[in-house]
Amino acid sequence: MSTAAPITWQDNTQSFTVMLGGQEIATYTYAATDEQRESPRPFFHPLRTTAGETVSAYRPWDHVWHKGIAWSLPHFGEDNFWGGPSYRRGQDYQWLPNNGRMRHESTLDAGTDDGGFRFSHALTWWTQAGNHVVDEIRTLRISAAPGGDSWTLVFETAMTNVSGADIQIGSPTTEGRENAGYGGLFWRGPREFAGGRIVGPDGTTGEALRGTRGPWLAFVGQHDNTCRHSTILISDAASNAQHPPEWFARAEPFACFGPAPFFSKEVTFAAGETMVNRYAVVIADGDSDQERLAHLATSAAQSLQHRAVKAGA
Repeated sequence: MSTAAPITWQDNTQSFTVMLGGQEIATYTYAATDEQRESPRPFFHPLRTTAGETVSAYRPWDHVWHKGIAWSLPHFGEDNFWGGPSYRRGQDYQWLPNNGRMRHESTLDAGTDDGGFRFSHALTWWTQAGNHVVDEIRTLRISAAPGGDSWTLVFETAMTNVSGADIQIGSPTTEGRENAGYGGLFWRGPREFAGGRIVGPDGTTGEALRGTRGPWLAFVGQHDNTCRHSTILISDAASNAQHPPEWFARAEPFACFGPAPFFSKEVTFAAGETMVNRYAVVIADGDSDQERLAHLATSAAQSLQHRAVKAGA
């Protein structure tokens, strides 16, 4: 693919799709209509490499509330903004009337500039009981790498607690389930990525990385049909309060991972406080050795810095 491939986009009032040189690489559903028990919220799916390989899953039969890449919090006080049943200490998973919803309110900005696509929108968070608990401004940016074999999503969420009370944000681990601290920006991979390779900054691989801290983590999977590989890397911004975060990651029985800032310790989200978290997600064609992963991680960090400079300008 030419390094000069243009980024274009189209919107259908519920989602937008971004194209790179005519190849659809990302669709973001910002006004979700999923069932209440799946905690309707914005999500990215499908996600594709510049070679056209799909690297995300939507509503897999084992966890229908998994949606490509989404900002999802399972233990938001007593409420669940992840979807599915809630883990309760001594009771295992329980279906409770606590699945919240993130509602799109308005698009604040959308368009292309200096080779990238940007989108910003306002959301409100509502509990299943009908309480308005969060106002959020979410900002996204998609840009292509100069080499033409990868692209980067910068994801920023600024949540303001408007509930009138402090909220404890945690995970199943803070509720008592060992090494299950998921929650945050979460990626679910396609079915054929089961058995893929989880890789950390020091070259450590495998599910032993779950619960460890690091500035980034990557997953390399292989596709059915074409037998090609793809790489997904997520980098945590140094400005995030829990940086470097603990990571949740699995290769079996399915592929998933993400930074989990509330993995093992509850965080108090004070009434009136605004909590900001920023990440860079790199979607790359092909397999990746440690040298390439280090290069992708450096590019991701630069993308986060570029976004910070733009925000502060």
